[in-house]
Amino acid sequence: MAPALDVARIREDFPILTRSFAGRPLVYLDSAATAQKPEVVIEAEATFYREHNANAHRGIYTLGEEATEAYEQARATIARFLGAEDPARLVFTRGTTEAINLVALGWARPRLHEGDEIVLTEMEHHSNIVPWQLAAQATGATLRYIGLTDEGTLDLPADLGSLFTDRTRLLAVTAVSNALGTINDVRHLADAAHAAGAAVVVDGAQAAPHLPIDVDALGADFFAFSGHKMLGPTASGGLVATRERLDEMEPVFGGGDMIREVFHDHSTWNDVPFRFEAGTMQVAQQVGLAAAARYLEGLGMDAVREHERDLTRYTIGRLNEVGATVFGPEDLSEHGGVVAFTYRDVHPHDLAQILNEDAVCIRAGHHCAQLVMRRFGTPATSRASFSVFNTTEEVDVLVDALAKAGDVFAV
Repeated sequence: MAPALDVARIREDFPILTRSFAGRPLVYLDSAATAQKPEVVIEAEATFYREHNANAHRGIYTLGEEATEAYEQARATIARFLGAEDPARLVFTRGTTEAINLVALGWARPRLHEGDEIVLTEMEHHSNIVPWQLAAQATGATLRYIGLTDEGTLDLPADLGSLFTDRTRLLAVTAVSNALGTINDVRHLADAAHAAGAAVVVDGAQAAPHLPIDVDALGADFFAFSGHKMLGPTASGGLVATRERLDEMEPVFGGGDMIREVFHDHSTWNDVPFRFEAGTMQVAQQVGLAAAARYLEGLGMDAVREHERDLTRYTIGRLNEVGATVFGPEDLSEHGGVVAFTYRDVHPHDLAQILNEDAVCIRAGHHCAQLVMRRFGTPATSRASFSVFNTTEEVDVLVDALAKAGDVFAV
């Protein structure tokens, strides 16, 4: 068993947690949207700007060389954190959405033909649906969806191979649902997809910050992730892919540093991964993300997972006590640190506004997962989501504030 996190000490690393509103301490329960940043991340980004700021892969002067070294060291650190020992397998992007679009435009569209299939699931974030809709519209491919059970897990047949046909070219699946907290057995699905000759795209936005990740063990051809959800800066993140798939991809963005030579009528491309990183990249942000990866490694991802599983168990228990309706798997081995719920007849938007008066920050809405909301017959849910700095005492503040909301909207 992983050692328990020292949450009291960890909280000292996050300066924003000292804030209060109307005399109430901040209770931040929205890390699935964006996580707060420890001081080491803030300082890493600031130090880059204070001491090393220059354009990476451009100048041969000392600052330029320092910027390039910091950028490439960040690539190596983050790739290792995700289980990819070859840093060249990591393409830097602004996050999961850009990474998935990069695959859809640079790999899928050139290979899809009329009648080909893309298999998705009904629990996907819109960022893992819309790029495939656009790809299907552009190529004549068709979309097929894996449905959901009443518990919020994938409705899978006993024979996973039956999900795929000889026209299936791609499976796109989330590792952890942002709307239900469901942890999917990606490797199980990936093996079946690969047996049918299909590539596998994994939305890792909610997995990378909370679970031990080994992209190869997952069986992912492409793994997209967002830095701002894993304690890193906004506009950081990337795409980890196999070298074979990266070699197959076409560039999506054209411009500086992604080229080798430019002629009047054509250009030749730089090596992987640089051919996908056109123009001035977000150097400081990726340096900050590397600091976040080191911070999480120092805590231990097994310990992070255990801490959030304990919080999830406690939260579901407390919400059940007060009569809330909780969505997502009951089996905590299948449930990540996201708890979606509704409370009485209070609309989630109203609930979030009332909780804000007690300085409690939760997400309310469809969470960019409208297929999930339609499946469960609700326009929106409230969502509490956790990170390494959250406590059971904060969950108690959340639950106690629900009673206030219930009184406000009592008929």
